[in-house]
Amino acid sequence: MEVRIFATPEQEAFIREGIASGRFATAEDAAREALRLWEERQRRRTELLIELDAAEASFARGESRRVGPESITEFIAGVKRRGRTRLNNPR
Repeated sequence: MEVRIFATPEQEAFIREGIASGRFATAEDAAREALRLWEERQRRRTELLIELDAAEASFARGESRRVGPESITEFIAGVKRRGRTRLNNPR
């Protein structure tokens, strides 16, 4: 099956620029790079959706807590406290 790629005039100019600059040897190389980046973006999107599903399930099970300005300040203070303790008590 043949796949034809249709590009806007602006996209074609962008590809020509990429070839002229030496970034790509051919239009096919530019298309492969575009597809690689698209695949990478889709893979990351899928990973984020999986993480979101896991977080929502955790929240539904009551395994989470609400975060707000006060809890963030408390969290930062705890990190600083633990860090200072480790600095003062090296192993």
